Amino acid sequence: METIQESAQSLKQAWENLKESEPQLRIRDAAAKLGVSEAQLLATGIGANVIRLTDNFTEQLEEFPKLGWVMSLTRSEGCVLEHKGPFQKIEMHAAGPHKIATVIGPIEQRVFFAGWKFGFAVTTETPRGTMKSLQYFDKAGEAIMKVYLQEKSNPEAYEELVNNNTTAEQSAELELEAFPAPEYVSREELDFEAFSKDWETMKDTHDFFGMLRKYKLNRQDAVKWIDDKWAYEIDRLSARKIVQTAAETKLPIMIFAGNKGNIQIHQGKVQTIRQMGDWLNVLDPNFNMHLNENVVDKAYVVHKNTEDGLVSAVELFDKEGEMVAQFFGLRKPGLPQKPEWKALVDSL
Repeated sequence: METIQESAQSLKQAWENLKESEPQLRIRDAAAKLGVSEAQLLATGIGANVIRLTDNFTEQLEEFPKLGWVMSLTRSEGCVLEHKGPFQKIEMHAAGPHKIATVIGPIEQRVFFAGWKFGFAVTTETPRGTMKSLQYFDKAGEAIMKVYLQEKSNPEAYEELVNNNTTAEQSAELELEAFPAPEYVSREELDFEAFSKDWETMKDTHDFFGMLRKYKLNRQDAVKWIDDKWAYEIDRLSARKIVQTAAETKLPIMIFAGNKGNIQIHQGKVQTIRQMGDWLNVLDPNFNMHLNENVVDKAYVVHKNTEDGLVSAVELFDKEGEMVAQFFGLRKPGLPQKPEWKALVDSL
C-alpha cells in the first residue's frame, strides 16, 4: 500500500508529466484532469515551494493590510475576479465558527470563515520572475481566495505573516470532506402565496437570503418560480451586453462572484472588454474579470424591493443551479438605482 509520501510523490510526478504535455494548463484544470482537488495538487509542493499555514485564518486576514499593494483573486466555477490594491479596511463580525469579515476598499469582499480549511504560502517561478502568494481552500479542497504579491507589495510583511503562521506539521496529507448536499423544497411543497408576499414586501436586498432559508429554497428555483413581475429568464450570454454598454456609456456597475468562503465585488466602471472564445473578459489596469460563458447555463433579471426603491440585478447560474456571477448598477445605500441601469436591464 502506498504511503502518504509515495502517494504525494506519484501525484506530483503525474502533474509534472501533465505540465510537460500541456504547459499552459492551470492548476485548477490540472487537478480536475487528475481527479483530485486543487488543494491536494498544491500540497504536493510542501517541502519545496509550498508552506502549509495554520488555521487561524481571521488573524491572517487581519494582517493583509500590511502587505500593501497586492492582487486578490476570487472565483466561482465560471467567473474569476481579480483586483489590485491594498486590503484597506477589514471589519470582523459575529463570533465562533460563523465569523465573517467585510473587506472595504479597492479590494471589496465578504468573507465567510466557516468555509475555510487549508492555507498555504506558495512560491512559483514564472517567466516574469518569482511570484509569491497566499492561497486558501475549503474543506473539499476548492480554492477560496488567492493573494499575490506585486512589485509594490511589502515582502517583509509577507515573510513575517508566513513565519508567524507556519504550522509545525508540514504534511502533504489533507483531510478532505465533501459539503453535504442542501435539502430544498419542491414547487409543490412551497407555500407560494406566503413566499410571493415575502418577496413583495422586502425592505432590503439582504432580506433575500433570510427568505431562501425560511422556505428552504434553492436560489435559482426562487427566481424561476416567482412571478415574472419580479424575475424572468433572459439570454444566457446577456453579460456581454452589460459590460459592453457599461464600458461605452461609462456606467458604473457592481459584479459579484465567489464561493463558499468568499464573495469578491467589483464596484465602478469597466473599460476594456475582450471576447476570447468562450471567455468574456474585462482587462482594466487594476481589475480583471474572466467569465467562462461555457459554464453559464441560465441568466435571469431579478428585481427586489428596498426602502430605496426597486433594485435590479442580472444573475447567472451554472448547470448545477449554482451562482456564477451577479451584476448590479452601482448605487450607495439610501439612494435609488440609476435609471440608466434599469433601462439596460429592461433591454436584455
